[in-house]
Amino acid sequence: MTASTISVFKRRESEARSYCRSFDTVFTKASGSEMTDAEGRTYIDFLAGCSSLNYGHNDPDMKAALIEHISNDGVAHGLDMHTEAKQAFLETFESTVLKPRGMDHKVMMVGPTGTNAVEAALKLARKVTGRSNVIAFTNGFHGMTMGALAATGNAGKRSGGGMDLHGVTRMPFEGAFGPDVDTLAIIEQMLDNPSSGIDAPAAFLLEPVQGEGGLNAASKEWIEGIGRLAKKHGALLILDDIQAGIGRCGTFFSFEEMDVQPDLIPLAKSLSGFGLPFAALLIRPQHDIWTPAEHNGTFRGNTHAFVTARVALEKFWTGDTFQQDIARRAAIVEKGLQAIADMIPGATLKGRSMMRGVDVGSGELAGEICALAFERGLIIETSGANDEVVKILAPLTTPDETLQRGLDILIAAARDVLSTTKMAAE
Repeated sequence: MTASTISVFKRRESEARSYCRSFDTVFTKASGSEMTDAEGRTYIDFLAGCSSLNYGHNDPDMKAALIEHISNDGVAHGLDMHTEAKQAFLETFESTVLKPRGMDHKVMMVGPTGTNAVEAALKLARKVTGRSNVIAFTNGFHGMTMGALAATGNAGKRSGGGMDLHGVTRMPFEGAFGPDVDTLAIIEQMLDNPSSGIDAPAAFLLEPVQGEGGLNAASKEWIEGIGRLAKKHGALLILDDIQAGIGRCGTFFSFEEMDVQPDLIPLAKSLSGFGLPFAALLIRPQHDIWTPAEHNGTFRGNTHAFVTARVALEKFWTGDTFQQDIARRAAIVEKGLQAIADMIPGATLKGRSMMRGVDVGSGELAGEICALAFERGLIIETSGANDEVVKILAPLTTPDETLQRGLDILIAAARDVLSTTKMAAE
């Protein structure tokens, strides 16, 4: 990597750039769970496009199907017209995801980012109910466009909006006030009290596991309770599975083992399977009351993503082998993170399955651990209100040996940072 290579980014790219500030090198290729930079150094990837690459980089079967589609002059852009690629994706999604789970949701193609799926969900919930208020939760993150940003809790993200953000009432997520405070009971009391000042909600919007908010994982009982409150108050339930879904929490949807029926499910990130932009909103049929083009976008439905998404579903979700692999790797990750937690008084494990991390109690400490890990060949980030959680989002397909090597790097980095900190204190 030369100074002139890096200078073009600093000279010409917006100050909004972020990940590159932590991973200051030029990447040239990627395969599976590894990325290689211009100097030929290979890094284990525990970021995976922030869970956009759950199946790893450049899966050979998806790549082959995409190359064949392009080589045969397959449609690259079709607005929302019928195409062969879309038909094949929808049929496969229906047979491998919806029907086996007893779901009858319609699939709405939205703009190519997760925030657009959230925007569509918010608009539709308000249209269905005739209400404007949406209940969102502390530490939630739902996107950077104005409606989704209003439902996002992070002050730094919200400040970028440049104007008042409204239409949302914030409620405490499970555990927000500590383990001894029943936030579900608080929410119910607020909604039942006609003098609480809380307007009747159009929807409840939540992430079953909060990705950017610190890997706070809501319990089965709490999410089921929110579902009951939504029904009681005539609101729709929106479960944002953009980061927690597509296998990240062990099953295709993060809420599959819960007795809950979400009305709207925003999906994105790993939906394409290949890292291609693709987002969608799943809608219970009775709520699909859009008029034609009432919510549209030039790039609603990425035809190339239809090709790779179909292959991903066929390859990974036609049996239970992949879920068993995820469970096995999740146990490896938990063991590695526990080794770090055991080094740090008060440290706790966060998240579920392969969406895991360790809260080390300090954003500075977490940042130092991740920075040293990167120097030693591991790409990993932090999350949480104060960036206090060391967060693992390794591809779900990461070979066990590679996963363990990455964890060994992380454990050694944590040990060395703590040792240096202790010596400095003495």
